[in-house]
Amino acid sequence: MPARWSPLAPLPVLVRARVAAWMRRRQGLDVLPVTLERRRLYILPTGAGVAFGMLLLLMLIAGLNYGNSLALFLTFSLAAFALVVMQQCHRNLLGIAVISASAPAVFARSTGAVHLTLANPAPLPRSRVEAALPEVAAVAADLPAHERQRLELPLPAARRGIVRIDRLRLATAHPFGLFRAWTWVHTPIEMMIYPRPHGSLPMPAHRGHKSGARARGGSDADEWVGLRPFRDGDSPRQVDWKAYAREAPLLVKEYSPAGSELHLFDFAQLTDPDTEARLAQLARWVVDAEAHGERYGVVLPGVRLGADRGPEHRHRCLAALAVFGIDDRR
Repeated sequence: MPARWSPLAPLPVLVRARVAAWMRRRQGLDVLPVTLERRRLYILPTGAGVAFGMLLLLMLIAGLNYGNSLALFLTFSLAAFALVVMQQCHRNLLGIAVISASAPAVFARSTGAVHLTLANPAPLPRSRVEAALPEVAAVAADLPAHERQRLELPLPAARRGIVRIDRLRLATAHPFGLFRAWTWVHTPIEMMIYPRPHGSLPMPAHRGHKSGARARGGSDADEWVGLRPFRDGDSPRQVDWKAYAREAPLLVKEYSPAGSELHLFDFAQLTDPDTEARLAQLARWVVDAEAHGERYGVVLPGVRLGADRGPEHRHRCLAALAVFGIDDRR
């Protein structure tokens, strides 16, 4: 989500918001895949690194005060060690490629996930690479040499709608945790959150025929729906024997009266005064109808989705329910 700040916000929030805005202006919008180059990586000492630096400063003062060559040698050796650790930490993130980032749709009151794919083109493995969304705990992974790794970053889905994420963070404190290198990848990610299927009302009656059987008295003008797998109780007359002769599995022909719809889930026909309860009931019907392989449509104020079936139609119906009434507000 974009960084926003208010003059009344606490100072740390203002600083983070301004730094985030500066990074976005400096880097611009990222188009995946993107490789982490040197100019976009940032590195600072961690809390342990600051304590280690203060210890070195005290050792240096003591060594100079007492003229102790051994203490000075140990101090400079540890300082050289810290510089090597800083270079190793920076290199652990340098060159990693962000291949893709997507968030499949989920139902409300659950936890979704952003699927992030990282690639390590270098001949050396990358250890403890962390990926995180804003204000969400990081997920760490090890990237083998010349391999790809898929991470799932949890994203709460409290209520229906669309969650928009403008950036994600990649970071590492490997090795030894004295320094932390990080970067932000500014790529838009959207996660659709369907209404939670809930409700006990029976599904509206068929407007046509039963699935898998041709309507009685039907004419040749009946509409061809398609083929579906054979189920117990289906009439042998409806089996596509020609397809079976071509070594296809048993498939059943489906017809419907021309222009008819099997199920029409109408928002206006529900009487519950709570809009969210109506949408939850419609989502329940959509999920059940799709699970039974039946054709269905959804009618909302200003939106009408004709009868169909399949994963794409299911997504269209649930997506219409997800954004109903909140497009203008968000």
